[in-house]
Amino acid sequence: MAQKINRATSGVYIISATPFTDAGALDLESLRRLVDFYLGHGVSGLTILGMMGEADKLTAAERRQVVDTVIETAGGLPVVVGVSDAGLRNLADLGRYAMDRGAAGLMVAPNAGPPREDRIEAYIHAVCDALGSDVPLVFQDFPLATGQPVSASLIRRLTVERPQIVMLKHEDWPGLSKITALRKQEEATGVERLSILCGNGGLYLPQELQRGADGAMTGFAYPEALVQTVALHQAGQPDAAEDLFDRYLPILRHEQQPGFGLAVRKYVMMRRGAIASAATRAPGPKLSPTDIAEIDRLMARTEARLREA
Repeated sequence: MAQKINRATSGVYIISATPFTDAGALDLESLRRLVDFYLGHGVSGLTILGMMGEADKLTAAERRQVVDTVIETAGGLPVVVGVSDAGLRNLADLGRYAMDRGAAGLMVAPNAGPPREDRIEAYIHAVCDALGSDVPLVFQDFPLATGQPVSASLIRRLTVERPQIVMLKHEDWPGLSKITALRKQEEATGVERLSILCGNGGLYLPQELQRGADGAMTGFAYPEALVQTVALHQAGQPDAAEDLFDRYLPILRHEQQPGFGLAVRKYVMMRRGAIASAATRAPGPKLSPTDIAEIDRLMARTEARLREA
């Protein structure tokens, strides 16, 4: 069984896509191939059933199939399972199932509603009560998607009052100052360190690492870019890390288009042999022939830059 996440967890926990067939069925064979693809590029762990994983389009049975398939294929590598759901009972049922199957921890985001911190705080306490204090949690802070801005002070208060919240998935945008504030708080005596892994497709990863982040928890069709960037930074070579990362920026930026980028990412992963189909489950974005030609050109230019380097 994989080691559970903790406040010292670092590296790259890749956010996994969920492969579908062209007809929209869950493709478990491609999911196994995708996990092998991620492992082959040296990721530290995997995170499944996140927003990029189209978890909201899966049935409860399909979510369990994804959990079983990924944990089995990962061979002991830590797997974090996203359990955010409109219903607290659904969240708790999937969470308990995932932990029983060997998950390393669970990820949860604030639920929909008025953007008030007292409401968010009460909800996260309810989630912790429902899951139990022995379950390590990742707090996903993604205001652009959830519509729920959360201050550094509330994040810190939650991690103090609920020690099981051991990691922040940071994807506020702009949000570099939030990382600085959280690390500054830890200079005070008795304030426990919090693991911080960053999202947003990795778009700001070099700067986030320089602000004190521990790595990435995001998806990118070139996971080796994230892995190598984090490794160089941890080896004390921030300039080399940023230089390497910069070679991937054009295609990474293209993937970050809201509502469209997932289709780009899946197409690139299909081209790289990681999945059989680039299909997203309906309703989802579809690529035109012009879109495909554009991505092919970006891939060719990326590979040319890497050869030159």
